[in-house]
Amino acid sequence: MTYLEPEIETAPADRIASEQTRRLLEVVRLAHERSALYQGRWDPAGVKPDDVQSPADFRRLVPFIDKDAVRAFRDRTGDAFGGLLCVDPADLTTITASSGTTGDPTFFNEMWAGLACAPLPAGYLRALWMMGVRPGDRVLCNAATFRGWIEDAFRAMGLVPLLVDTWMGKWAEVLRVIEQHRPTYVQLMSTNLVELEHLAPHHDLRKLFDSFKAVSFAGEPLGARMRERLSTEWGLDVFVYTSAGDTGLAWECTEHDGYHLWWDEVFLEVVDPATGEPVAEGEVGEMVVTSLDNDAAPLIRYRTGDLVRHSTAVCPCGRTSPRVWVLGRGGDETVVAGRSVLPHEIWTAVESVDETQTGLFQIIRPTREVERLRLRVGYDASRPVDLPELAARLASSVADAARLPAELVDIELETEEALLRRGSAAKVPRVAKS
Repeated sequence: MTYLEPEIETAPADRIASEQTRRLLEVVRLAHERSALYQGRWDPAGVKPDDVQSPADFRRLVPFIDKDAVRAFRDRTGDAFGGLLCVDPADLTTITASSGTTGDPTFFNEMWAGLACAPLPAGYLRALWMMGVRPGDRVLCNAATFRGWIEDAFRAMGLVPLLVDTWMGKWAEVLRVIEQHRPTYVQLMSTNLVELEHLAPHHDLRKLFDSFKAVSFAGEPLGARMRERLSTEWGLDVFVYTSAGDTGLAWECTEHDGYHLWWDEVFLEVVDPATGEPVAEGEVGEMVVTSLDNDAAPLIRYRTGDLVRHSTAVCPCGRTSPRVWVLGRGGDETVVAGRSVLPHEIWTAVESVDETQTGLFQIIRPTREVERLRLRVGYDASRPVDLPELAARLASSVADAARLPAELVDIELETEEALLRRGSAAKVPRVAKS
């Protein structure tokens, strides 16, 4: 069986609609009674919980918020919770943080009264079961430097966590642990892949990794070339996951076609970024999310800035939660000489070049609209490199992908290690001002 909770993961549409409606109304009432941020935004707009009786009412009456609104409330009032908190601070058991690569880290306030009340790890376990991980399996436990500690959830599923430092610079030791203990699962990030690329000439990674049922990858998109290498050369079945707009996580399923947002955790909307009006399924819009499982500090009509396509059709895997296909962040769009360029267009061009196949790059722009596309690209310094020639090849590859004249593309080369130091432990910001 591929479903940990089949009654939820394959719930029919009428049950999803009914339960989401019930929770939306409960969350709206709770937030209006207890959240200073929502009171301050809803009362002037005339929003009253009694007027919200359906998802249509919810979409029509409740204003959007975004990360900047939460940060502004925090900075103006000194409230560390950004005005979102709906419980006594003493009732919180965990405060976790995002990686902070898009600005100040976002803090997530949670109440852990057992696994059933801990949505993030509970949703994580559904994905692990889908990947084939089962009780008794040994799994590498990722660090808890952001988004919280996952060890207790692993134990609740009957897994045996291997507590090893899997961050950058530690993978020679991690490989020894894999050889000795034969785990079935690990989470990877782009920083890990860079290190594994450098270790690959000295280790038989396919043999070392043959105990894994699957690995997950997160922090940013996984380039097509790197995904192919993980699969064909290292023998890994890779499942990518992403943020469900700070309400939780969205996972690939066995189809590897889009990310599932668990319907019992989040209410999804996709809207026109300019008008805020809904867009049709299959059309590009901004992802807007509402927490359905977080009574501590719910996000309600939260604009994520992520540009997505979406579908509510039943997935071939049988799951009925909606899927999204992430195209990029609206704020990451760069207009070069009148031409719109998104990071995903550059990704394939950078990773297609052997010396830069790990896909590490940054768009350097002081403003959204620029006359030239300036890129900082990380290269593999373990091999001989003719830097001017490499820069010229990269400029040509990027220009083709972005449909720009090559003379408008400027390439600055740094070693992969130097570029990684510009980011967090999880990822490198793909857009930087300088």
